[in-house]
Amino acid sequence: MKNLNFFSERVKQLRIDNNLSQPVLGKAVGLSKQAINDMEHGRSKTTLDKAMIIADYFNVSIDYLVGRTNTPEVNK
Repeated sequence: MKNLNFFSERVKQLRIDNNLSQPVLGKAVGLSKQAINDMEHGRSKTTLDKAMIIADYFNVSIDYLVGRTNTPEVNK
C-alpha cells in the first residue's frame, strides 16, 4: 500500500531528523520500541489515534505523514 510506505518512511525520517532513537520516540508517544520499529519497516499498520499522536508530536499534518502532501505544516 502506497500510503503505508509513505507513513513508514516519513515517521523514520522525522525520528532521525529530530535525533531520536526508537525507544525515545516510543516512550514519547506511548508505544514500544518494537512498535516503532515495525511501523518504520511497514510491518504493521497504525490506528488513526496513533497517527494523530505522532503527527502532533512532530507538529506535522497527517496528510504529510501519509504522503497526501509534501508540506509538513499543520493547517489550523
